[in-house]
Amino acid sequence: MVHDQRSALSAHIAGLLSTGRVVFTSKEAEQALGVGRGAFLDAAERLQRRNALLSPRQGFYVAVPPQFASWGAPPPPWYIDALMRHEQQPYYVGLLKAAELHGATHQAVMEFQVVAAKRLPKIRAGRNLIVFYYRKDMAAVTAAIEDRKTDTGTMKISSPALTALDLLRYPQAAGGIDNIATVLTDLAGKIDPVQLAAISRVAERAVVQRLGHLLGYLGHGDRAEPMRVALLARGGAAWTELDRRATRDPDFAPEPQERDERWRVIVRRAPEVDE
Repeated sequence: MVHDQRSALSAHIAGLLSTGRVVFTSKEAEQALGVGRGAFLDAAERLQRRNALLSPRQGFYVAVPPQFASWGAPPPPWYIDALMRHEQQPYYVGLLKAAELHGATHQAVMEFQVVAAKRLPKIRAGRNLIVFYYRKDMAAVTAAIEDRKTDTGTMKISSPALTALDLLRYPQAAGGIDNIATVLTDLAGKIDPVQLAAISRVAERAVVQRLGHLLGYLGHGDRAEPMRVALLARGGAAWTELDRRATRDPDFAPEPQERDERWRVIVRRAPEVDE
Protein backbone atom coordinates (compact mmCIF):
# COMPACT_ATOMS: atom_id res chain seq x y z
CA MET A 1 0.00 0.00 0.00
CA VAL A 2 2.80 2.43 0.94
CA HIS A 3 4.57 1.64 -2.32
CA ASP A 4 1.37 2.33 -4.25
CA GLN A 5 0.94 5.69 -2.52
CA ARG A 6 4.54 6.65 -3.22
CA SER A 7 4.14 5.62 -6.86
CA ALA A 8 0.94 7.63 -7.13
CA LEU A 9 2.63 10.70 -5.67
CA SER A 10 5.63 10.21 -7.99
CA ALA A 11 3.27 10.05 -10.96
CA HIS A 12 1.49 13.19 -9.75
CA ILE A 13 4.81 15.03 -9.45
CA ALA A 14 5.89 13.84 -12.91
CA GLY A 15 2.64 15.21 -14.29
CA LEU A 16 3.27 18.59 -12.68
CA LEU A 17 6.82 18.72 -14.03
CA SER A 18 5.59 17.91 -17.53
CA THR A 19 3.52 21.10 -17.42
CA GLY A 20 6.41 23.20 -16.14
CA ARG A 21 5.14 23.35 -12.56
CA VAL A 22 7.41 22.49 -9.63
CA VAL A 23 5.36 23.44 -6.57
CA PHE A 24 2.23 22.17 -4.87
CA THR A 25 0.64 22.12 -1.43
CA SER A 26 -0.16 19.09 0.67
CA LYS A 27 -3.88 19.87 0.37
CA GLU A 28 -3.67 19.95 -3.43
CA ALA A 29 -1.88 16.60 -3.54
CA GLU A 30 -4.27 14.96 -1.07
CA GLN A 31 -7.25 16.03 -3.16
CA ALA A 32 -5.66 15.00 -6.45
CA LEU A 33 -4.67 11.56 -5.13
CA GLY A 34 -7.74 10.98 -2.97
CA VAL A 35 -5.68 10.15 0.12
CA GLY A 36 -5.67 11.33 3.72
CA ARG A 37 -3.12 13.49 5.45
CA GLY A 38 -1.18 10.64 7.02
CA ALA A 39 -0.89 8.64 3.82
CA PHE A 40 0.32 11.67 1.90
CA LEU A 41 2.93 12.56 4.53
CA ASP A 42 4.28 8.99 4.53
CA ALA A 43 4.66 9.00 0.75
CA ALA A 44 6.14 12.49 0.73
CA GLU A 45 8.68 11.61 3.41
CA ARG A 46 9.94 8.67 1.37
CA LEU A 47 10.33 10.82 -1.73
CA GLN A 48 12.17 13.46 0.31
CA ARG A 49 14.66 10.82 1.43
CA ARG A 50 15.28 10.04 -2.26
CA ASN A 51 15.89 13.75 -3.02
CA ALA A 52 12.88 13.78 -5.30
CA LEU A 53 10.89 16.20 -3.15
CA LEU A 54 11.61 19.18 -0.91
CA SER A 55 9.43 20.80 1.75
CA PRO A 56 10.89 24.22 2.65
CA ARG A 57 7.82 25.15 4.69
CA GLN A 58 5.05 23.12 6.31
CA GLY A 59 2.42 22.18 3.75
CA PHE A 60 4.45 23.51 0.79
CA TYR A 61 6.37 21.17 -1.52
CA VAL A 62 8.87 21.59 -4.33
CA ALA A 63 9.37 18.83 -6.86
CA VAL A 64 13.02 18.12 -7.66
CA PRO A 65 13.53 17.44 -11.38
CA PRO A 66 15.99 14.62 -12.14
CA GLN A 67 18.68 17.05 -13.37
CA PHE A 68 18.75 18.64 -9.90
CA ALA A 69 18.63 15.43 -7.85
CA SER A 70 22.29 15.73 -6.87
CA TRP A 71 21.62 19.30 -5.68
CA GLY A 72 18.61 18.27 -3.60
CA ALA A 73 16.47 21.10 -4.98
CA PRO A 74 15.92 23.19 -8.10
CA PRO A 75 17.25 26.77 -8.07
CA PRO A 76 15.37 29.11 -5.68
CA PRO A 77 14.14 31.38 -8.52
CA TRP A 78 12.00 28.45 -9.66
CA TYR A 79 9.84 28.55 -6.54
CA ILE A 80 10.54 31.63 -4.40
CA ASP A 81 7.50 33.55 -5.66
CA ALA A 82 5.16 30.63 -4.99
CA LEU A 83 6.75 30.09 -1.58
CA MET A 84 6.20 33.70 -0.56
CA ARG A 85 2.62 33.61 -1.79
CA HIS A 86 2.18 30.50 0.35
CA GLU A 87 3.61 32.50 3.27
CA GLN A 88 1.26 35.37 2.33
CA GLN A 89 4.14 37.80 2.66
CA PRO A 90 5.31 40.59 0.33
CA TYR A 91 8.97 40.13 -0.60
CA TYR A 92 11.73 40.83 -3.06
CA VAL A 93 14.99 39.13 -3.92
CA GLY A 94 17.56 41.66 -2.83
CA LEU A 95 21.04 42.62 -1.68
CA LEU A 96 23.94 40.72 -3.25
CA LYS A 97 21.65 38.35 -5.15
CA ALA A 98 19.74 41.23 -6.73
CA ALA A 99 23.04 42.94 -7.55
CA GLU A 100 24.20 39.77 -9.28
CA LEU A 101 20.95 39.64 -11.28
CA HIS A 102 21.60 43.24 -12.35
CA GLY A 103 25.07 42.31 -13.59
CA ALA A 104 27.33 42.83 -10.58
CA THR A 105 29.41 39.68 -10.86
CA HIS A 106 32.68 40.45 -9.09
CA GLN A 107 32.04 37.77 -6.47
CA ALA A 108 29.92 34.65 -6.24
CA VAL A 109 26.89 35.04 -3.97
CA MET A 110 26.74 32.26 -1.39
CA GLU A 111 23.20 32.98 -0.16
CA PHE A 112 19.92 33.53 -1.94
CA GLN A 113 18.93 36.71 -0.15
CA VAL A 114 15.28 37.71 0.24
CA VAL A 115 13.85 40.79 1.94
CA ALA A 116 10.42 40.17 3.47
CA ALA A 117 7.82 41.97 5.57
CA LYS A 118 8.04 39.31 8.28
CA ARG A 119 10.92 37.79 10.19
CA LEU A 120 11.36 34.33 8.69
CA PRO A 121 13.87 31.56 9.46
CA LYS A 122 16.43 30.67 6.83
CA ILE A 123 15.84 27.66 4.60
CA ARG A 124 18.38 25.02 3.66
CA ALA A 125 17.14 23.78 0.28
CA GLY A 126 19.57 21.16 -0.92
CA ARG A 127 22.81 22.98 -1.69
CA ASN A 128 21.07 26.35 -1.56
CA LEU A 129 20.63 28.54 1.49
CA ILE A 130 17.74 31.01 1.39
CA VAL A 131 18.21 33.79 3.95
CA PHE A 132 15.51 36.33 4.84
CA TYR A 133 16.03 39.93 5.93
CA TYR A 134 13.27 41.90 7.60
CA ARG A 135 11.79 45.13 6.27
CA LYS A 136 8.71 46.58 7.94
CA ASP A 137 8.15 49.43 5.45
CA MET A 138 7.72 47.22 2.37
CA ALA A 139 4.86 49.32 0.99
CA ALA A 140 7.12 52.38 0.89
CA VAL A 141 9.48 50.81 -1.67
CA THR A 142 6.95 49.05 -3.90
CA ALA A 143 7.76 51.33 -6.84
CA ALA A 144 11.38 50.10 -6.75
CA ILE A 145 10.49 46.39 -6.92
CA GLU A 146 10.63 44.78 -10.35
CA ASP A 147 9.34 41.54 -11.85
CA ARG A 148 12.00 39.27 -13.32
CA LYS A 149 11.23 36.28 -15.53
CA THR A 150 12.36 32.87 -14.33
CA ASP A 151 12.24 29.40 -15.88
CA THR A 152 8.91 28.75 -14.15
CA GLY A 153 7.28 32.19 -14.07
CA THR A 154 8.42 35.39 -12.37
CA MET A 155 9.94 36.61 -9.13
CA LYS A 156 10.25 40.03 -7.56
CA ILE A 157 13.66 41.69 -7.26
CA SER A 158 14.87 45.07 -6.01
CA SER A 159 15.80 47.69 -8.60
CA PRO A 160 19.43 48.82 -8.81
CA ALA A 161 18.54 51.91 -6.72
CA LEU A 162 16.83 49.94 -3.95
CA THR A 163 19.59 47.32 -4.07
CA ALA A 164 22.23 50.00 -3.53
CA LEU A 165 20.44 51.45 -0.51
CA ASP A 166 19.88 47.99 0.96
CA LEU A 167 23.57 47.13 0.68
CA LEU A 168 24.25 49.96 3.13
CA ARG A 169 21.17 49.21 5.23
CA TYR A 170 22.16 45.56 5.76
CA PRO A 171 25.98 45.72 5.67
CA GLN A 172 26.30 42.40 7.51
CA ALA A 173 24.53 40.74 4.58
CA ALA A 174 26.67 42.53 2.01
CA GLY A 175 30.09 41.41 3.21
CA GLY A 176 31.33 44.72 4.62
CA ILE A 177 32.25 48.09 3.17
CA ASP A 178 34.96 46.81 0.79
CA ASN A 179 32.59 44.33 -0.81
CA ILE A 180 29.80 46.91 -0.98
CA ALA A 181 32.10 49.32 -2.82
CA THR A 182 33.15 46.56 -5.20
CA VAL A 183 29.54 45.65 -6.00
CA LEU A 184 28.65 49.31 -6.50
CA THR A 185 31.32 49.64 -9.19
CA ASP A 186 29.16 47.35 -11.35
CA LEU A 187 25.78 48.53 -10.11
CA ALA A 188 26.14 52.31 -9.98
CA GLY A 189 25.79 52.90 -13.71
CA LYS A 190 22.35 51.24 -13.68
CA ILE A 191 20.90 53.31 -10.83
CA ASP A 192 18.01 55.61 -11.72
CA PRO A 193 18.85 58.88 -9.87
CA VAL A 194 15.21 59.99 -9.67
CA GLN A 195 14.07 56.68 -8.21
CA LEU A 196 17.03 56.63 -5.84
CA ALA A 197 16.08 60.06 -4.51
CA ALA A 198 12.44 59.04 -4.11
CA ILE A 199 13.04 55.88 -2.10
CA SER A 200 15.88 57.46 -0.10
CA ARG A 201 13.22 59.51 1.69
CA VAL A 202 12.19 56.40 3.65
CA ALA A 203 15.76 55.25 4.32
CA GLU A 204 17.74 56.05 7.44
CA ARG A 205 19.74 59.27 7.00
CA ALA A 206 23.03 57.52 7.78
CA VAL A 207 22.36 54.92 5.06
CA VAL A 208 21.73 57.71 2.53
CA GLN A 209 24.90 59.50 3.59
CA ARG A 210 27.08 56.41 3.28
CA LEU A 211 25.70 55.53 -0.14
CA GLY A 212 26.10 59.11 -1.33
CA HIS A 213 29.71 59.17 -0.22
CA LEU A 214 30.49 55.83 -1.88
CA LEU A 215 28.87 56.83 -5.17
CA GLY A 216 30.97 59.99 -5.17
CA TYR A 217 34.11 58.04 -4.23
CA LEU A 218 33.48 55.68 -7.16
CA GLY A 219 32.95 58.50 -9.65
CA HIS A 220 29.15 58.41 -9.78
CA GLY A 221 28.39 61.49 -7.71
CA ASP A 222 26.00 62.77 -10.38
CA ARG A 223 23.63 59.87 -9.71
CA ALA A 224 23.58 60.72 -6.02
CA GLU A 225 22.89 64.45 -6.40
CA PRO A 226 19.05 64.21 -6.45
CA MET A 227 19.32 62.02 -3.35
CA ARG A 228 21.40 64.72 -1.65
CA VAL A 229 18.74 67.31 -2.45
CA ALA A 230 16.12 65.00 -0.91
CA LEU A 231 18.32 64.54 2.17
CA LEU A 232 18.71 68.29 2.65
CA ALA A 233 14.94 68.66 2.34
CA ARG A 234 14.64 66.36 5.35
CA GLY A 235 16.72 68.77 7.39
CA GLY A 236 20.21 67.47 6.71
CA ALA A 237 21.97 64.96 8.92
CA ALA A 238 24.52 64.55 11.68
CA TRP A 239 28.02 63.23 11.04
CA THR A 240 28.16 59.46 10.58
CA GLU A 241 30.86 56.84 10.18
CA LEU A 242 31.31 55.22 6.77
CA ASP A 243 32.09 51.90 8.45
CA ARG A 244 30.58 51.50 11.91
CA ARG A 245 32.77 48.46 12.56
CA ALA A 246 35.83 50.70 12.59
CA THR A 247 34.67 52.33 15.83
CA ARG A 248 33.35 49.33 17.73
CA ASP A 249 36.28 49.69 20.11
CA PRO A 250 36.94 53.44 20.54
CA ASP A 251 40.35 52.79 22.07
CA PHE A 252 41.59 51.18 18.84
CA ALA A 253 39.64 53.20 16.26
CA PRO A 254 42.00 54.59 13.59
CA GLU A 255 42.16 58.33 13.09
CA PRO A 256 39.92 59.68 10.30
CA GLN A 257 41.56 59.90 6.89
CA GLU A 258 38.81 62.10 5.49
CA ARG A 259 35.75 64.05 6.52
CA ASP A 260 33.36 64.27 3.60
CA GLU A 261 31.67 67.63 4.22
CA ARG A 262 29.24 67.09 1.34
CA TRP A 263 27.69 63.97 2.88
CA ARG A 264 28.93 64.47 6.46
CA VAL A 265 30.65 61.09 6.46
CA ILE A 266 33.74 60.23 8.49
CA VAL A 267 36.14 57.94 6.62
CA ARG A 268 38.75 56.17 8.72
CA ARG A 269 39.89 53.92 5.88
CA ALA A 270 39.12 54.24 2.18
CA PRO A 271 37.30 51.17 0.82
CA GLU A 272 39.39 48.71 -1.16
CA VAL A 273 37.72 47.81 -4.44
CA ASP A 274 38.47 44.50 -6.16
CA GLU A 275 39.42 44.87 -9.80
